[in-house]
Amino acid sequence: MIKTSELKQKEVINVNNGERLGLIRDIELDLKAGKIESIIVPGEKKVWSFFAKDNDLIIAWDQVEKIGEDVVLVNLYDLKEFNNDT
Repeated sequence: MIKTSELKQKEVINVNNGERLGLIRDIELDLKAGKIESIIVPGEKKVWSFFAKDNDLIIAWDQVEKIGEDVVLVNLYDLKEFNNDT
């Protein structure tokens, strides 16, 4: 079993492209079912987005492939395909 505090110290890596997504910022729980719904990783901050809401990346728990000693491997599509801000 792993504590949520330990989970938040692990780096999240996308297995599809090897991209480091960052450390887990938060965890969404389903208290009735007693399970994790998703993990939240902080999104990239833009220079002029002082007043904008953070672009946090929400990763569904079923996209988590493996939890290792130092990292969490997730299976996501290439995020740049879906980002129109580039």
